[in-house]
Amino acid sequence: MLIINPATYKTLVRPLLFKLSPETAQGAAEFLLHQDYLWKFLSPLLKVESPRLETTLAGIRLKNPIGLAAGYDKDCKVIPSLSSMGFGYITCGTVTAMPRPGNPKPRVLRYVEDEALVNALGFPSKGLANAADELARVQEVRANTPIVASVSGVTEEDILKCHRRLEPLVDAIEINISSPNTAGLRIFQETDGLDSLLTKVNVGRQRPLFIKLPPYLSPADHPSTGDEERDRVLGLVEVCVRHEVSAVTVSNTWPVRDSRLAVGSGGLSGRVVFPDTLRMVTDLKAVIGDAMAINACGGVFSGLDAFEVLRAGATTVQVLTGLIYRGPGIARSINEQLLATMDEERVVVLS
Repeated sequence: MLIINPATYKTLVRPLLFKLSPETAQGAAEFLLHQDYLWKFLSPLLKVESPRLETTLAGIRLKNPIGLAAGYDKDCKVIPSLSSMGFGYITCGTVTAMPRPGNPKPRVLRYVEDEALVNALGFPSKGLANAADELARVQEVRANTPIVASVSGVTEEDILKCHRRLEPLVDAIEINISSPNTAGLRIFQETDGLDSLLTKVNVGRQRPLFIKLPPYLSPADHPSTGDEERDRVLGLVEVCVRHEVSAVTVSNTWPVRDSRLAVGSGGLSGRVVFPDTLRMVTDLKAVIGDAMAINACGGVFSGLDAFEVLRAGATTVQVLTGLIYRGPGIARSINEQLLATMDEERVVVLS
């Protein structure tokens, strides 16, 4: 079918979707994703199963290392269909304690030539109670596709509420401390703020915990600020290690300005950020060794991209913008290419 082949999706389906505004196109995609029976039928065409791709993330067995990043299924509404697409795990959310409208529109832009997006969504969410209800209804999915819930908030209390309510319903929690579109999160981008939060989260914690980190500029390209930014993020990583966080996700979107957005700025994602993702994974692996896992998030569109970040030290890869630009066959495409690259590089298995 046209929709599941990345090449035909890119040339035939995507141009039609991209005639719509980004959020209208997302609504159309969600309508299709609510047709669970369709995706169950397509599932065998979307999955690649090979023992060579299997890996373990913080004790969670994965059929492959390609995860769906937070931000696509914000309210955990279409997990069964997403689980049919061949991802190793699904990250839903980001969930907030109370319903939020997010930022005013327009709040998403496409940079089509760069296969990139800029979003200034500001965590639109139906809230914690809704997410918990949705997750409670899809527990059977976890047997084949682990579920991670992304949560956030501008206070410790809100994050703790989300963590405690959702942890029994998922395989891991990812706390987003780094959205560039939510100013209140910056308290958790300071070592003292993160230390205080993790101290409280760890009380009674039972499942793996991931922290989604902010990006930082290359010191080589930005000598005046790069070292300071890198040291700040590495300081957060040290706090994560001390509190026995299971994994860090590297990284969130890159802050950019664009006057077409109602709020004037947003977060950049897509192919253009891949070199920075690879650089940050390499940096962090050198610092943390095997103390915790790394989820590489940002600009991965191909099996070669995935292989490079995995070889640099990541345990898994998270994809989102690639799904929008390449369609629902992207996990299969990346996994097939990853196996081919492993053959070329004489790598037998990932784990």
